[in-house]
Amino acid sequence: MPSSTWRMRSDAWEYLRFAVKRLALGDRSEADEALAADSEIHRSLRSLETLEMYWAGFGQRYVTTIGEMLAAGEYQSALDRIGRVVNRLRAVGTSEEAAGDVDPDSDEEFPGDNDSRPRFEVLVVDETTAVDRDTMRAESLRMRSAADAFVYEYVIVPSADDAVAAVLTNPNILACVIRPGFSERTKQTLSRDLRETIELAHAATTNPQTTARNQLASVQRVLGLADTLAALRPELDLYLMAGAHIEELAGAMTKRFRRVFRREDHLELHLSLLRRVSHLYDTPFFSAIQDHARRPVGVFHALPVARGGSVMSSKWIRDLADFYGLNLLLAETSATSGGLDSLLAPVRTLKKAQELAARAYGAKHTFFVTNGTSTANKVVHQALVAPNDVVLVDRNCHKSHHHSMMLTGGRPAYLDAYPLNDFAFYGAVPIERVKQLLLDYRAAGRLDEVRMVTLTNTTFDGIVYDPYRVMSECLAIKPDLVFLWDEAWFAFGAFHPVTRCRTAMASAKLLEQQLQSAAHERAYREQQEILFSEDGTPAPDEVWLRERLIPSPDARVRVYATQSTHKTLTALRQGSMIHVWDQDWVRDAQDPFHEAYMTHTSTSPNYQILSSLDIGRRQVELEGFELVQKQLDLATSLSQAIARHTLLRRTFRVLTAHDLIPEQYRETGRAMPLRDGLSSMWEAWATDEFVVDPSRITIEISRTGVDGDTFKHEHLMDRYGIQVNKTSRNTVLFMTNIGTSRSSVAYLIEVLVKLAERFEEEQAQRDPEQPLPAEIPMPPLPDFSSFAPDYATDGQLPDGDLRAAFFRGQRRGNIEYVLGDDLRARVDAGERPISAGFVTPYPPGFPVLVPGQVVSPEVLAFMQVLDTREIHGYDPLRGYRIIKNAS
Repeated sequence: MPSSTWRMRSDAWEYLRFAVKRLALGDRSEADEALAADSEIHRSLRSLETLEMYWAGFGQRYVTTIGEMLAAGEYQSALDRIGRVVNRLRAVGTSEEAAGDVDPDSDEEFPGDNDSRPRFEVLVVDETTAVDRDTMRAESLRMRSAADAFVYEYVIVPSADDAVAAVLTNPNILACVIRPGFSERTKQTLSRDLRETIELAHAATTNPQTTARNQLASVQRVLGLADTLAALRPELDLYLMAGAHIEELAGAMTKRFRRVFRREDHLELHLSLLRRVSHLYDTPFFSAIQDHARRPVGVFHALPVARGGSVMSSKWIRDLADFYGLNLLLAETSATSGGLDSLLAPVRTLKKAQELAARAYGAKHTFFVTNGTSTANKVVHQALVAPNDVVLVDRNCHKSHHHSMMLTGGRPAYLDAYPLNDFAFYGAVPIERVKQLLLDYRAAGRLDEVRMVTLTNTTFDGIVYDPYRVMSECLAIKPDLVFLWDEAWFAFGAFHPVTRCRTAMASAKLLEQQLQSAAHERAYREQQEILFSEDGTPAPDEVWLRERLIPSPDARVRVYATQSTHKTLTALRQGSMIHVWDQDWVRDAQDPFHEAYMTHTSTSPNYQILSSLDIGRRQVELEGFELVQKQLDLATSLSQAIARHTLLRRTFRVLTAHDLIPEQYRETGRAMPLRDGLSSMWEAWATDEFVVDPSRITIEISRTGVDGDTFKHEHLMDRYGIQVNKTSRNTVLFMTNIGTSRSSVAYLIEVLVKLAERFEEEQAQRDPEQPLPAEIPMPPLPDFSSFAPDYATDGQLPDGDLRAAFFRGQRRGNIEYVLGDDLRARVDAGERPISAGFVTPYPPGFPVLVPGQVVSPEVLAFMQVLDTREIHGYDPLRGYRIIKNAS
């Protein structure tokens, strides 16, 4: 499948080397017989002959020559050539390939082997001859200069299908030159999955309004391919190289292509390619920090640690510099001069760094945050929510959203996610529940009070929403809603063609485009006839819930995403971002946002965190696709290894979409779509209401006989140094990220095998006459009960005044502590105690009680059987904080 091509390619060369080495070192007659019998060698050659077409470096001719050598019995010569490929792949990895199509008859080293400059590849789409391809590559080598900061190689393919295959399989491609002479269909023998993925990619960008007039056919072919490639890899630079009529083409294609060239303008193309990559490579703030560290300065400012002043002269703490390095201290400063800029009012390097981040993540505006997404959430809430505004918020979201309600005075109307009681955690909030609550507010005449919808995408356990659908249908009921998507765990999603479609920014962009189309307006008018009678009376709620609602063309797209960049991409801890796509930014949001940003942002932000956000942005623009592709593939390898290993599958069970997403929220039937290929994942992510992030592997461990917390601490971390973030009573969550390696996955599998053996041995040695301790059954996960009457708005709808309850609960005279058994007795007697604060167990990591909430029997039953070590807001010696004298 395309997402594992990076591994398939290197493994194929490795296997070929192993097999041919056996032939080269064996008896000639035995070798001939082995070669004839070894179909794996032939399969590897056929696979490589196709794959190498899509990569610069060795080329199809090189593979063909090796096959001819093997057929002629020249095993040692073939082995020498295979060895050169394997050694180069091992030395530089897949991100820096050899230069050009290598002459198979040459014994020289690969051109450019000793060139340490960063290397990228340029896709050229045109039906050409072998002579034309050699000429083009020779021309690029001729123009190469020692002064160039980067070097590049051409990947030349003849068809639109091959172009899509190349950008899906080769992450080194950073630019594409389209020449109108390409054909539509590939002549290569491709896997079924790759063929289906290519068809899905073409279909996703097909414009039904495209004209089919003959005189425009060639233009539409070019535009169609450009749209497809841009949708798959937005970071790609697209260039058009044509012959006649380029003046007319330039005017028609400006939005699709960065530049249009005549075929002979090789130098201008060369300079454009290098300059554009230099823009991606640019890290304005990180470069400013480096320049500052090299400058001799006198510090008459705050911060004694700056320039190492209080460290390097010390007799006692020089080990700080020894451990972290002198550059850390040289880069420390309190000054905002010399190009370092101010985070609160950036005008130079930080301003540019944030603009580059907005480009990378597909936002209109991006803001850096140096104290985590908890603060990012508070900034957005304070900027957009006024006291008594109603916010529809996922009850199981991060505690910072609940705290934001307390700070802003907004009234939360909690949305309950579907429960996964068998595994003791929640899923996500179905769109039907969000729509129903909005309709309830409309029926009560209070829809104007609803300001914002806040949801977590993805959830901690990897349940992914369809933001486009959620926003579309909600805007159909209230066209001025604002959306806040907490994407703390989904920063990587913007850099893969399948996951990108479910990010907030990509969905906002698509939604804005759709609202402006004539087809959308027609569909909207047609649906209005179903939703409203002739006198303007809305149809019953059942109709609104059944329909896939279409928003008015006048709806406003106002979308915010908060992102823990450090959780899934390269950034120092607490490095986060706020991304904005708000059509009313200047009119309604800009000023209050900046005030909120000033409120929560330190005047002394950590420059190392800011630098890491800047350089991490460079990484994802230049190699994010490759890194995310590997991450997803390694997660799939891990899940497959557990499912296929005889011992492991007796002890552990990988939870699939069938376990984590109820059937009514899935249109596709595949349990783990990526296992079946990228096309299967694409289909599921395009159609299902919820999907599972394949980078997260949830393992059910009931058969081990230990709970999740014990498994995490005593077995994984203490014994083997395996770090995991989340457990439930009977599950453990393993997450791959862009730093995960094949070796680390192999180590985890090795550890799981040892643990499975240990658990089986313990069970085998157990005295059969000694009864097992009775397992306490896990009660159903509790939904939000309600706000108490003193804090509820009207008793009919779920929102309440969390802020008033919180501050009442802060005064000692207003509260009492009640132990769990006593509180249960009160509840059983018919009392309705009111929580004075937040009670947040880890796991699951969200408040099971918030200020002003009625303490229900379900909450107490859930808390009684929790075996987690950490519960915020609950004192085991004194019990729960309860508001006194409340009705």
